[in-house]
Amino acid sequence: MAKHRGRGIASVNYPTGMNLGGDPTQALIFCQPTGGFSVKLASTDLGQGLKTVIAQIAAETLGVPLESVHIDTGDTDSSPHCMGTFASRGTHRVGNAVIQAAEEARKALLEVAADELEAAPEDLVISDGDVYVKGAPSRKTNVFNVALAAHFKYGKTISGRGIYLKQKSDVDPDTGACDPDSTEAHATTVADVEVDDETGEVKVLRLASAYEVGRQINPLMVEGQIIGGAVMGMAHALTETVFPYYPALDHHTGSFADYIIPTAMDIPEIESTVLEYPSSNGPYGVKGVGEMTANSPIPAIVNAIYDAVGVWITDLPVTPEKVLRALEEKARQ
Repeated sequence: MAKHRGRGIASVNYPTGMNLGGDPTQALIFCQPTGGFSVKLASTDLGQGLKTVIAQIAAETLGVPLESVHIDTGDTDSSPHCMGTFASRGTHRVGNAVIQAAEEARKALLEVAADELEAAPEDLVISDGDVYVKGAPSRKTNVFNVALAAHFKYGKTISGRGIYLKQKSDVDPDTGACDPDSTEAHATTVADVEVDDETGEVKVLRLASAYEVGRQINPLMVEGQIIGGAVMGMAHALTETVFPYYPALDHHTGSFADYIIPTAMDIPEIESTVLEYPSSNGPYGVKGVGEMTANSPIPAIVNAIYDAVGVWITDLPVTPEKVLRALEEKARQ
């Protein structure tokens, strides 16, 4: 009896968004008298960091500090429509809608600032909350003063509306061609495992991945997605199941106490490299990075098990029992 080591590799081509029957997301932005901007969305942050990234996109487009942007999400009764948070579409769809809304709000802000500075709107620059005349930086004001003037002097709103629509793409009945997504990200994972041929236990030693995600708006959050996805993929590959003997429902999970997930003691060495090839239609070149981080580790681990002990497990999760049964079947052949 021995422990065997193996290495497996797997790659994924991951679409951002879905075709559906057309896929729109809307955004509203308005400026408060204090110079802060509120972004109103029906889109939901599920913990993936959407509120942070969208605030960055809005601040960059408006030319204001990040701390002056507030994101209000998740109220579908009073917010503009969003199709939902799924298919890694959030940053792409919402970001594009917010850029459009921010550009409209920025235009309104510059029109008020132009009256205040006695200059043409096209001659003005907004940077880090200041508004000044091109070539004459001493002729300046700030967004706070412009917002006050808009509300209390001119009776104008500084606001913007935006919508991004992924048009429906019907399938060509003759060729099967269609345009099912907006852009595509890519990943490759290499997994190193150790398999005990006496117990059937699989231990993941290392997960090393390369991710092509378009442009990173927030690199630290991308890293967090990659690490979290790697652990989630390992869990799907080796432990997570509600019905371990499906389609039989015997010994099913009855509570979270019975549902097996990795703990801190199970986390392998995780390495990642991020490649940036900006998307032509994503906000500032963004692609979706959310869901795909959990995808490629799964087949990479299964391939590594085969490399270690020479058996294919085609039914997830790869439990010790399944490994032992496959080894016994191999020995009988």
